[in-house]
Amino acid sequence: MRTGLVVAVSVALAACAIGPNYHPPEVEEPPAFRGEETPAATSIADLPWWEVFRDPVLKGLIEEALAQNYDLRIAASRVEQARYAVGVVRADALPQAGYQGSAERGKFFSVGGNDTHNAFFAALQTAWEIDLWGRIRRATEASLADLYAAEDTRRGVVLSLVTDVAQAYLELRELDLELEIALRTRDSFQDTLDLFERQLRGGVGTKLATSRAEAALANTSATIPDLERRIVAKENQLSILLGRPPGEIARGTSLVEQDFAPEVPAGLPSALLRRRPDVLQSEQNIVAANAQVGVAIANFLPRIGLTALYGGQSSELEDILKSSSEVWSIAASVTGPLFQSGRLYYGYKFDVAAWEASLHAYEGTVLNALAEVSNALVARQKFVAANAELERQVRALQDAVTLSNSRYTGGLANYYEVLEAQQELFPAENALALNRLDSLVSIVQLYRALGGGWQAEEAAHPEQYPLRRDALDKLVPAGGRRAHP
Repeated sequence: MRTGLVVAVSVALAACAIGPNYHPPEVEEPPAFRGEETPAATSIADLPWWEVFRDPVLKGLIEEALAQNYDLRIAASRVEQARYAVGVVRADALPQAGYQGSAERGKFFSVGGNDTHNAFFAALQTAWEIDLWGRIRRATEASLADLYAAEDTRRGVVLSLVTDVAQAYLELRELDLELEIALRTRDSFQDTLDLFERQLRGGVGTKLATSRAEAALANTSATIPDLERRIVAKENQLSILLGRPPGEIARGTSLVEQDFAPEVPAGLPSALLRRRPDVLQSEQNIVAANAQVGVAIANFLPRIGLTALYGGQSSELEDILKSSSEVWSIAASVTGPLFQSGRLYYGYKFDVAAWEASLHAYEGTVLNALAEVSNALVARQKFVAANAELERQVRALQDAVTLSNSRYTGGLANYYEVLEAQQELFPAENALALNRLDSLVSIVQLYRALGGGWQAEEAAHPEQYPLRRDALDKLVPAGGRRAHP
């Protein structure tokens, strides 16, 4: 009865952990993102990635990357490492049991003669450190926060992987478009050069016109090998993201016909802080650092332990289990520091400084997240505005090429006008292609900055992401996301 009372009191005391309880950091949240002055509750980040990116080939590439990418595999393995680390730390709060045994044979020399003896010993033993001050509980909280942080890191890899594949694929399709423009322009310049050479042979052309046409052809042709090189490099980049050897990448919808999700607001800044994996990870670093401060404080206090042993000792092996050979012991111990040359104090100050650093890192991460969303919003708006002007420029230059050809055919102008219009059209078409890419990439970057994609991926494939916070919270009551009671 008395022993049970002691254990109950010890457990109750262990539930009260010394040190500061965790409270979520307070950050100033703007009412809306810069670049979207009218806040909205909905966000493009709430859409699954397969609803944002509609190209069937791109969807297949993203699915392949999520299944095969090595960075994601590494992140998943680190989650498992962190999970097992929690178990290692939690084990310190539970009784430990073991065994020991020995066998000895010796001879004593004395005046009366020699005496040979045997000694056999076997016992079970157990030990338990009563977590009176909550040192082990705080250490478990820190380990659990590390597990949460590892999980958020993996979520960040999922987010980056989805958007990296989408961006690389769009960049590949833009290079395809540039190559198509270059080949078409080269053929046009080749026709021009052929015409000038025929005129020169017929005595109605000039060497100057032929040389200019030849230079324009060579200038355009020189861009083709470089574009082909960049296409191979981009395919190899995508192959690595897909977890496959370098090789060709399938193509789907062209860059011009890419159809993303309809315009959806960015949402509220407060939702961003609950969604972005790097912000969540940074918060867990504060949780872990906060718990480590509690561990450092508990190190100043005495530790109480209980030990018990039961076994047998005999000179004859067959008698070791008999009651006459029984040995047992129960003991309690108290150990604590007296003089540590400042080691515990400096360790405590180190952990406090680490907590302060984690808090500042969180604040910086939040500011960076807000800036990335704003940059993506503004970029989207400006690229769309520029796209309209570039399209107008290309249409005007296409009309100029058509009109100059008509004037040349009608004898109203020489072919210099045609050549000049063609030379202006080529870079204008390339500029439009690049701006189209930038417009699409700005949506990808906004989706990434808002932290979208990973929630729907986890919900769609729970077997691939078995870790759940509600289950992990049972390991340590009120651990991680919630403040301690």
